[in-house]
Amino acid sequence: MHSAADPCAQPQLMHPDQAIPTLLAQVNVIEGTEVVQLSHALNRVLAEDLASCIDLPPFNNSAMDGYAFNLADLAEDKPLRLIGQSFAGHPYHGECSANTCIRIMTGAPLPQGYDTVQMQEKVRVDGDDIYIEAPQQVGENVRKRGEELTSGAKVLSKGTQIGAAEMGVLATIGASQFLVYRQLKVAFFSTGDELRPVGSELAQGQIYDSNRYSIQGLVSKANVEWIDMGVIADDPEAIRQAFRNAAAKADMVITSGGVSVGDADYTKQILEEEGQINFWKLAIKPGKPFAMGHIGKAVFCGLPGNPVSSMVTFYKLVLPLIQKMQGLPVTQPLLVTATLTDSIRKHPGRVEYQRGVLSRDQQGQLHVATTGSQGSGMLTSMSVANCFIILEQMQGNTDAGTMVTVEPFNSVLC
Repeated sequence: MHSAADPCAQPQLMHPDQAIPTLLAQVNVIEGTEVVQLSHALNRVLAEDLASCIDLPPFNNSAMDGYAFNLADLAEDKPLRLIGQSFAGHPYHGECSANTCIRIMTGAPLPQGYDTVQMQEKVRVDGDDIYIEAPQQVGENVRKRGEELTSGAKVLSKGTQIGAAEMGVLATIGASQFLVYRQLKVAFFSTGDELRPVGSELAQGQIYDSNRYSIQGLVSKANVEWIDMGVIADDPEAIRQAFRNAAAKADMVITSGGVSVGDADYTKQILEEEGQINFWKLAIKPGKPFAMGHIGKAVFCGLPGNPVSSMVTFYKLVLPLIQKMQGLPVTQPLLVTATLTDSIRKHPGRVEYQRGVLSRDQQGQLHVATTGSQGSGMLTSMSVANCFIILEQMQGNTDAGTMVTVEPFNSVLC
């Protein structure tokens, strides 16, 4: 392991975990809300607290198929008289007199006068004579009115992202429409004379523009309204106009490439002229040349040009900004420890997010292997991986058999 004085170390660069609060402090929840219908609400973010206007359940009902009765009427070896039935949507409306019972189905209303349900497996039927095995207590197998929610109780909080379960909850309380934040608008483009559209012929020295498609996938899973502005040539005026167009249309502008220190890397230079850079370079690998700032009213995030660096910095640094701007709580990553199955070479100086494959052995123990070569241009490593192996800033070479910290991918990268 290298010492802290290693010439490769870069202690002046900020640790990504320290950078995230700094980055988050520079963005706010987007302004603007709209009313959406429940059928179009999936993945939207609530801009208001929602309370129930009904009790849930709205009436006492049976938790299973069986027979409803008054527990006090049960006597040993004496039957109850069957007088009717209650089905979901077709309740029993008759009088519930002493020593009687009704057939009842799951979810059906429990009539006034009965207090208990016994499942049909513990009942013997002899014509209209019903012999019931006594349950343990009054109210058994009955869902009480309001036991889940009472009218006026808060159901969902402002800032909740509506998923499948929330869709069902909202339907259950009869909420047909509600206030949500408008969708975040994100514009993105790639820069580089070497980039060619997918499907075209490559000349010497040219490559296909893959980053833009990775970014499109990432922002789509982050549930934003995205604007693909294509590939911009390494020309200062073209980049300047692209910035102006993007900032006029979007809340966030993401670029790929052009934020390092090369002679033809104009993105940072133009941004300094047209807007401002609040943040540049982190102690992260891959992805050191990450830039963040503002252009007009839009937040700017400049991702490195290398494909893996672009994805890692989006996932670790841009996604938290998007979450805050959407009105969502910023997700804290789930971290686990696992046994490393192969050795890793590393210089101290930057936090490394090596691509790994996390698995569980027959004894239930977690193991993690690297995907092989970890070059920041090897995008296939992201496709094979299901996690990051996190190696700390001043950590050096790590041997097989060492316990390491692992961050499994969430749905944005899966």
